[in-house]
Amino acid sequence: MGGVSFLFSGQGDQFPGMGQNLYETYPAAREVFDLCERLRPGTLAQCFQGTAEELKETVNTQPCLFAMELAAAAVLEEKGIVPQAAAGFSLGEVTAAAFTGVAERETGFRLVCKRGALMQAAAEQADTAMAAVVKLEPETVKELCSRYSQVYPVNFNCPGQITVSGLTEQMTPFAADVKTAGGRAIPLKVKGAFHSPFMAEAARAFAGELAQVQLGSGRMPLYANVTARPYGCDPRDLLAKQIASPVLWENIIRNMAEAGIDTFVEIGPGKTLTNMVKKILPQAKTYCVAELDTLLREVAVC
Repeated sequence: MGGVSFLFSGQGDQFPGMGQNLYETYPAAREVFDLCERLRPGTLAQCFQGTAEELKETVNTQPCLFAMELAAAAVLEEKGIVPQAAAGFSLGEVTAAAFTGVAERETGFRLVCKRGALMQAAAEQADTAMAAVVKLEPETVKELCSRYSQVYPVNFNCPGQITVSGLTEQMTPFAADVKTAGGRAIPLKVKGAFHSPFMAEAARAFAGELAQVQLGSGRMPLYANVTARPYGCDPRDLLAKQIASPVLWENIIRNMAEAGIDTFVEIGPGKTLTNMVKKILPQAKTYCVAELDTLLREVAVC
């Protein structure tokens, strides 16, 4: 068997009640959730009883997903499923940093709370949106984006899927162009044009927050969104830049495979990253926390 990687998901798969079964069943999960609740009272209520609209607000989405994901990872590690590498999609990279020891748990949660607030504030400066473009080649998507002054290709997810960010008023005609080209633009459940120039101020402000905390090298390779390679320099620079930079997810997964990873475990409430991995590496073994019983039964103890 090759290596195992934990993949921490980003915004979009959140749902009311996420993580409640983990909290009620596993002490390791309860410890993480209770820490987050102490630092940000109301986190448990938002995760377990919050509405879908409440969880869609970036300032709530990010800390709630962090809590759920880090709790799930703690359960898996306690059960003997220990990865050899990790990565996180967008906000998931902050959770991955806390899991791998680049940041302490408390530091990571405080950072993700700041990150969510900064990104929401940036998003409120303009009416923007995101969409996943499917069935088109990257060069075609880039060309279609170039027709508009403020529509950007931002997340290179997997073959046949690229996420774009842009002004809402430009995204509607952009979606029509995508359809004409033979593709489809699927709106995402987020409020903001993330990983685009619209987030430049949030990235600068987050760099200031990162400058005030202690970060380390971590206990396993953590692959960065910005470079698609393991952290090899100051993590502060990578974590700040990724807010306004494209996510090179397909390259991350391919680079992990080249390094010997053949099993990918999605840490999050859904299956978005699992589905991406299947398209990037059809031969890879994939699991997700959404199917926890299967995961605990089938993944070998490393």
